[in-house]
Amino acid sequence: MPRIDVCIEAVFNDLPLVERAKRVRDAGFDAVEFWFYDMGDEDRGVDKLGKFCAENGILINNAVVNAPDASIGGSLVDPADRDKYIARLKETIKVCKDINCHAAITCTGNARPGVSYAAQKRCVIDTLKAAAEVAEAENFTLFLEPLNTLVDHHGYFLSSAEDAGDICRQVGSARVKMVFDVYHMQIMAGNIIARIEELMDVIGHFHSAGVPGRHDLDIGELNYPNILKAIDGFGYKGLFGLEYWPAGDEMESLKRMRALTKTC
Repeated sequence: MPRIDVCIEAVFNDLPLVERAKRVRDAGFDAVEFWFYDMGDEDRGVDKLGKFCAENGILINNAVVNAPDASIGGSLVDPADRDKYIARLKETIKVCKDINCHAAITCTGNARPGVSYAAQKRCVIDTLKAAAEVAEAENFTLFLEPLNTLVDHHGYFLSSAEDAGDICRQVGSARVKMVFDVYHMQIMAGNIIARIEELMDVIGHFHSAGVPGRHDLDIGELNYPNILKAIDGFGYKGLFGLEYWPAGDEMESLKRMRALTKTC
């Protein structure tokens, strides 16, 4: 079955990143992911996170390059932001490699009013081709993420898993894959298992949460044990990320999710 990681941005939010990772370890997990190495002037303690994970055999699977609305790191749909984005990517890779992390999620930014979808998609492809050259030189992987625009990310450009897959195929680099976020893609189109099978050649990572609400995986309309079994059957070798906000006690929830994913 896929190895499970926990997004530590969604749990124990009153604690520093390293303390969140400790609690995730105590819940039985050995892999984590996080978002940004910085938040303005805030020191997020990424170096401490890296040291703890290295000393305790915990994999840091990925970080995030740029914000969904492009407020951090720039936009992929705006050619005027390309240099800004590439500079942010290079800095993210540097920070990540210092903590033995070798992948990061990238977002497109919001759609540009008055600019055709085709033109914006072309800009995403061209920017990611430039990014792929950087990633390839550093043995680093980028995960392009489509998001739902109905609940969480109104105005976001890329809401289709199929379009994300097409972009990755046109970029044509083994270092540019996509995130299939089961939560977001259930909201946008459903038919999860069949769509995953069609996109397996370009999927590099998964995210998950219950629908509706973005809470525990065993709350809502999705059958995650069946989804995980299908992914395993398709030969997926990457990680499956839990990016959910627990509806109740966080430690109890994480231990329950560990049991759920171990029995699949």
